[in-house]
Amino acid sequence: MERSAMKALVAWKEKANRKPLFVTGCRQCGKTWLMTEFGNRYFEKTLIFNFEKEPAIADIFKYNLDPVRILRELGMLREGKPIDPEHTLIVFDEIQQCAEAVTSIKYFEESGMNLYLLCAGSLLGVELKRNKVSFPVGKDEQLKLYPLDFYEFTQALGGGNYLEMLQEFDPFREIPSYIAEPMLRYLKLYYIIGGMPEAVRTYVETEDLTQVDTVLDRIIRDLHNDFAHHAEPKDIVRIGWIWDSVPKQLAKDNNKFVFSHVREGTRARDLEDALQWLVDAGLVYRLEMVSAPQIPLSSCSDATFFKTYGADLGLLRRNAGVGYRTVLTEPEGYASFKGAFTENYCMTELTTLGIRPYYWRSGNSAEVDFLLEDSLNRIMPLEVKSADNTRAKSLATYCRQYKPELAFKVSAKNIGDNQKGDTHEISLPLYLLWRLPVYIGQ
Repeated sequence: MERSAMKALVAWKEKANRKPLFVTGCRQCGKTWLMTEFGNRYFEKTLIFNFEKEPAIADIFKYNLDPVRILRELGMLREGKPIDPEHTLIVFDEIQQCAEAVTSIKYFEESGMNLYLLCAGSLLGVELKRNKVSFPVGKDEQLKLYPLDFYEFTQALGGGNYLEMLQEFDPFREIPSYIAEPMLRYLKLYYIIGGMPEAVRTYVETEDLTQVDTVLDRIIRDLHNDFAHHAEPKDIVRIGWIWDSVPKQLAKDNNKFVFSHVREGTRARDLEDALQWLVDAGLVYRLEMVSAPQIPLSSCSDATFFKTYGADLGLLRRNAGVGYRTVLTEPEGYASFKGAFTENYCMTELTTLGIRPYYWRSGNSAEVDFLLEDSLNRIMPLEVKSADNTRAKSLATYCRQYKPELAFKVSAKNIGDNQKGDTHEISLPLYLLWRLPVYIGQ
């Protein structure tokens, strides 16, 4: 499968003065595969040093942090000769297992050797915070990796030709049915499978959704093991409660995340650390509320009033106990969760686009699913509908009150655009959300 992040790695490689690059992201989203594949494609040699599989490597870093000596000894250990830095990709994997290796990044950057050095680790942010390891702030670059987004997923399942045609179309051309219908089928499969690479690969190889569910269930078990091994003892059980509560609160269509709904008798202050652990681990996203939009949105958001979303649709579906046949057939009673599921899909897509969204709520009278801010500091509302009914009273209320230049409705309906007063209102199909930057003009 092809990952869009590969382009970012190539751009990093071509920099004249690159810094060591940390590849971050949730567990099992493909960090090690991406770094290995990058090395195989673009370097004569790739040397991977995994501090979890080979704990003895840490001894090299514990003597001192001289980068010349460390590099020489790593080369002798792996190949019996010094490393050729001009033609070798060096990977420090599971770097969180060695605090000295993390600290050494500062000295590698200051050495002027201009190495091709990648670093990654499971639950890196969580572990560094837990062990109070000093991070080399300003001495590194970072690349955030996510589960496969819908574009990558469609490409992996063989839909690349449809993606290419959509990219070539005029942005406001109505999508013909020979493209729209298969794209909607891919979207439904994405709701079922999600973007965890192993789950996607399993479907590509078998086309068996039962086997996909087996993979997703194992990943969820692995995540529960992570809770036990990487969290503070007082938070382990609470992290599990929060994790299980995210799909439940989405299904209830709460206007915010309610801590008292996690466990009867629990208080927010008892659960905040557990929620933050899941956020730091990249497994849960927070969406903060804005009641009076101003530039920048971050200055007027209410951090105490927020919603939560899962970072992967497949894991969210299994954790919610929704069978894949339910998503395929959409029986009566599924509509409420389908709406929440669709909203979660939009949250993950916006996140992978590098957008930090918020949501707007005006008392108890109106709510818009997402507020976006572009590089020109334009604030744009985006309303989500799971079907082709695009009536959006709250969006209309927002537009009357704030008169945004652009507004979006995302649904199962085809492309459309209207000028309503001061606002250019654009309707986008759910399967085309990855093209949002084109419509924003970025």
